[in-house]
Amino acid sequence: MPEQPAGVPYWDNWTDGQGVSHLTKCKLRNFTLMHMAAHADPQWVNHAQQGQARMVTSVQPAAWKGGWHAPESVQWIIPIQGVWFVQSMDGTRVELNPGDALLSEDVGGKPDADGHVGHLSGNVGDAPVALMITQFAAAQPSHAPCQTR
Repeated sequence: MPEQPAGVPYWDNWTDGQGVSHLTKCKLRNFTLMHMAAHADPQWVNHAQQGQARMVTSVQPAAWKGGWHAPESVQWIIPIQGVWFVQSMDGTRVELNPGDALLSEDVGGKPDADGHVGHLSGNVGDAPVALMITQFAAAQPSHAPCQTR
């Protein structure tokens, strides 16, 4: 039997009990070896979120900035072109390159003294950024880092 994967890295943008967002580097774990198609070899699968979802592709113009905001639902964001940044309310800022993954679960944040809520995001450099975003209608934020299964 093939060895269980060591984990797939992602950033978790989560909100604590006081409504402050944080960014934590995590790894998806607990994969199951299974067949995804009848004639394909088995592969390792992790179901981090399940349920009704929609996939959105966003292309942000060069120098795009998103301002401070919180998502309406838990979502996975993966840059597919360009470099995109996200900053949490605690001041942590990360840059994501194509293929990096962010679990954005800073739903229900509370504004701080400066009116910041959720996260700040935008493009890095002078090129457009394309994002693949999968939004989950019923997923609940964990309010703790690295809680995907």
